[in-house]
Amino acid sequence: MTEADDLLPADPARRRGLGATAAWMMLASLGAGRAQAGRTGTTPALAFTPVPMTVEAPLAVPPGYTARVLYAWGDATGQAAVPPWRSDAVPTPAEQTLQAGMHHDGMAFFPLGGRGVLNGRHGLLALNHEYTDERLLHRDAASLAGGARTPEQVARSQAAHGVSVIEVQREGADAAWSVVRPSRRAWRVTANTPMAVAGPAAGHALLRTAADPEGRRILGTFANCAANATPWGSYLTCEENIQGYFEPPAELDASQRRWGLQAGGRGNWARWHLHDERFDLRRHPNEFHRFGWVVEIDPHDPTMTPVKRTALGRAVHEGAATGVSKDGRAVVFMGEDARFECIYRFVSRDRIRPGGFAANRDLLDHGTLSVARFDAQGRGRWLALTHGQGGLTPENGFADQGEVVIRTREASDRLGGTKMDRPEWTAISPVTGEVFVTLTNNAQRGKPGLPGADAANPRAPNPTGHILRWRHGGDLAAETFQWDIVALGGGETAGDAFSSPDGLTVDPFGRLWVATDAAPMLEAAPGERLWLPRNQLLVCDPVAPGGVNMRRFLVAPPGCEVTGPVITPDGRTLFLNIQHPDPGWPAPGGRPRSATVVVTKDDGGVIGG
Repeated sequence: MTEADDLLPADPARRRGLGATAAWMMLASLGAGRAQAGRTGTTPALAFTPVPMTVEAPLAVPPGYTARVLYAWGDATGQAAVPPWRSDAVPTPAEQTLQAGMHHDGMAFFPLGGRGVLNGRHGLLALNHEYTDERLLHRDAASLAGGARTPEQVARSQAAHGVSVIEVQREGADAAWSVVRPSRRAWRVTANTPMAVAGPAAGHALLRTAADPEGRRILGTFANCAANATPWGSYLTCEENIQGYFEPPAELDASQRRWGLQAGGRGNWARWHLHDERFDLRRHPNEFHRFGWVVEIDPHDPTMTPVKRTALGRAVHEGAATGVSKDGRAVVFMGEDARFECIYRFVSRDRIRPGGFAANRDLLDHGTLSVARFDAQGRGRWLALTHGQGGLTPENGFADQGEVVIRTREASDRLGGTKMDRPEWTAISPVTGEVFVTLTNNAQRGKPGLPGADAANPRAPNPTGHILRWRHGGDLAAETFQWDIVALGGGETAGDAFSSPDGLTVDPFGRLWVATDAAPMLEAAPGERLWLPRNQLLVCDPVAPGGVNMRRFLVAPPGCEVTGPVITPDGRTLFLNIQHPDPGWPAPGGRPRSATVVVTKDDGGVIGG
């Protein structure tokens, strides 16, 4: 996902995205996965032929693999009948609520069927729809001139945001994946879906509005970027660049400036406030505080009310990788995709209980939110963002824990969290317990008045990004950790060159899969250029004896980013999302459509093996 000052739908190729991993399913499938791969070691050998960056195919995978479009913008979810997609037509807002939204992003797979968590042939796929390209959505560029919108356009745009939950299965003579239609399990979440609020900010004065005087019920989620699955089977979707959806007041307060709101309405590309007054902060200033949260969804229950989990903090959320502490508590690792922002961890107060979401529906409402400090010599510490500690007191503007989580950025500033190079997706290895984060890039580091290089962000500027990991000595809830840099963008790591690592997952065997979101040409170092005309998906063994060696598994269509990679528990299917492709994909001559793509091995084997 891009920085706030780059948030321009008129230039969709500059959008930035985010990968999450269903760590709970990977842990369950690890033993079976090793057997399928035919190796008893930690990681199966990478046995595919890397794809050259020079390929001419719109989407390229290694020989012996097949990639198919599974679920594109405008496709029916399967919950009800809708007109088929037409490139020369636009859906009504009501139809769009029954179709795939725009710009697919973070994703997770939830197995269904007789083999429990090891089933890799039937399941629910939950995926985010991050934002809209208003010109493509409405096919009426003339009426959008000067920022104009009609009520129908605003309603359609809001319906194209949010989350899809679809039922997918692999069957037939060619064992191809398809979306199940009709399906009683399919459903959509949009920018108008009622949401509950839980945790320390629920009912807080800063969340109360004229429409919701109790501050406990919010309409909608949007700007959903990264996502993940929890050990109890729910879906965590992260609200990211919310600042582009609000009309700001004439005079910005410190918190609004910190979030990138711009006086005079500059940066408000969505223009929803013209026909939905809650997005006009001149009239409803607290509406802004009601977004920027991690939202929990039970994908198996279309009737449930999604919940904004305020204990996890309010941020430009990227990533919510969830693991289990040594004593059985939930541990969530989160990045914040903005220059010089931080990495966070939440540890639940209570242990995970058997019984799925129903038994753990309040687990993420009580616990400790912390910010990471990366010290020299590869050491680090988690600093608790707890009211009354570390200067988070009323005297310093933090009246209670609700205000601490609403103003997470200001709280982390006071405690001294390390300012990172746009931390995006987080992932936990089911093999080693290591935690990974992609640091996409930061061309501003080292400029006058801005932070320079430090141990964990060693390049100033850093236009090509890097990947960092840390270890907690066997307990994800430990207060301290050890960290190191896994790979540097810009061709400084062995293997295939990459830039701007973004989406991230660790497969059942401990292999790291990295999706990129880079501009076609960037400055790798002062005076040096790195030519990567298309984005890609790479894989490596992060604990290989000979060192990390990145191998290019997929080359994406022109103009797009690759995001949302997730691998089924049996290791035999890879799902990923193609976001904001150039015109002509996936269908030549048609409007470009973001889409979920499914990759399988022609012999039915393990992906990458």
